[in-house]
Amino acid sequence: MTGTPTAQRYAAAASDERRREAAAGVPVTVARGDGIGPEIMDATLRILDAAGARLALEEIEIGEAVYRRGHSAGIEPSAWESLRRTQVFLKAPITTPQGGGFKSLNVTVRKTLGLYANVRPCVAYAPFVPTRHPGMDVVVIRENEEDLYAGIEHRQTDEVTQCLKLISRPGCERIVRYAFEHARRHGRRKVTCFTKDNIMKLTDGLFHRVFDEIAAEYPDLENEHWIVDIGAAKLADTPEAFDVVVTPNLYGDILSDVAAQIAGSVGLAGSANIGDQVAMFEAIHGSAPRRAGQDVANPSGLLMGAVMMLVHVGQAEVAERVHNAWLATLEAGAATYDIAPAGRAPLGTQAFADAIVARLGDRPRTLNPVRYAALPPAVPRQKPAPRTPERKTMDGVDIFVHDAGTSPDALAAILREASRDSYLKLQMISNRGVKVWPDGLPETFCTDHWRARFIAPAPGCAHHKHVLQLLYFLERAGVDFIKTEGLHRFGGQPGYSLGQGQ
Repeated sequence: MTGTPTAQRYAAAASDERRREAAAGVPVTVARGDGIGPEIMDATLRILDAAGARLALEEIEIGEAVYRRGHSAGIEPSAWESLRRTQVFLKAPITTPQGGGFKSLNVTVRKTLGLYANVRPCVAYAPFVPTRHPGMDVVVIRENEEDLYAGIEHRQTDEVTQCLKLISRPGCERIVRYAFEHARRHGRRKVTCFTKDNIMKLTDGLFHRVFDEIAAEYPDLENEHWIVDIGAAKLADTPEAFDVVVTPNLYGDILSDVAAQIAGSVGLAGSANIGDQVAMFEAIHGSAPRRAGQDVANPSGLLMGAVMMLVHVGQAEVAERVHNAWLATLEAGAATYDIAPAGRAPLGTQAFADAIVARLGDRPRTLNPVRYAALPPAVPRQKPAPRTPERKTMDGVDIFVHDAGTSPDALAAILREASRDSYLKLQMISNRGVKVWPDGLPETFCTDHWRARFIAPAPGCAHHKHVLQLLYFLERAGVDFIKTEGLHRFGGQPGYSLGQGQ
């Protein structure tokens, strides 16, 4: 050992501490879930134990029984203490009861604990698992906290409901940078961004713009952008053209399931949910209650999630041992009913786990063996740099109105008369995003939900007092306004969409 005696003592103490932690095991919170969850968790934990994983397990109850006890998110307050303390969560699938009033446990955990990055490797295992794409090896990295999954919805009229799509610059910066760092650390060559910014120019446009900004910092990696509809078609048809895919929340949720299925089976895919402090690991499939208690479920998805967990907690050699044994088991033709080769009797859940345990130490001969121990250290995630706020001004306001059985011209006459003394003047009316006044077409189908845009005489001249004055005039005239949205400029550029037909 080199260095000063003091440095040597500190190094020796740190080494002793690491040995004590290794002996005690890394604290991990475990939930067995519902349906097939307990069976596949038992199988997974038995494999990890046989492989020499050094884990100190704490069990919590989540899911259907907790929902039934009156906890709307499927998790009790006491469970949060374990999750915050261990900072590692291995979770089996759960069942969310049917009907209103029940929140998604996954969304609750991800957003409460800041698990902003969802990582889903989608790999083909041909010829041992049937697939049309034997060369597929794609990682889908999904933003986990924003987008439509903010879950902010309102019924605004008899005929119309809304869901708010929220995209933040810090959220975009974190997930895009994570995707590039993941690609670099794992020796990937390219990162692809999927958005729909030809339509959602502000929200998806921000995600695309941030992607281009951050991609410039990684000249060693290729980068590209696809509109999500044609990109999804390309992914389904030619997945070998992609490597790492990064997307906003909803697209990532859909595409990762599609990618896992075309690779061979959703049942084989694991998932990591990564935050700055806490991480959750799981299978991407559901609880399959119809298969519960039959010893037929495939534990592979949860096992692959557990492999990602082992890498995360610094036990890469154990992760490598488990993953390679699983690959060797597939090569041997041992499989549960969902992937069993034709003419071969499928194994039950526990027998499949036994087959993997028997092959610990083996490496696949046809499939590519994994090498986690050679991974470079994880790069600490950087918080988005603070930005100087841009000068914000106001051009006017969009006022949403509930009015049934009227025509655009009739509504315009009412609004113009009501606001004749207002500083803000009616510029246009739209219905479901299509301009219907002035110069609308009679063929346009209209609901009872209208957007009326009121504009100041000159850009940047509107103020909140003008909006309040306008609302007073409309209320006095009996107009049923249900929502307002300010029309702001940031740095002189409009921060609002012009809308179709303008």
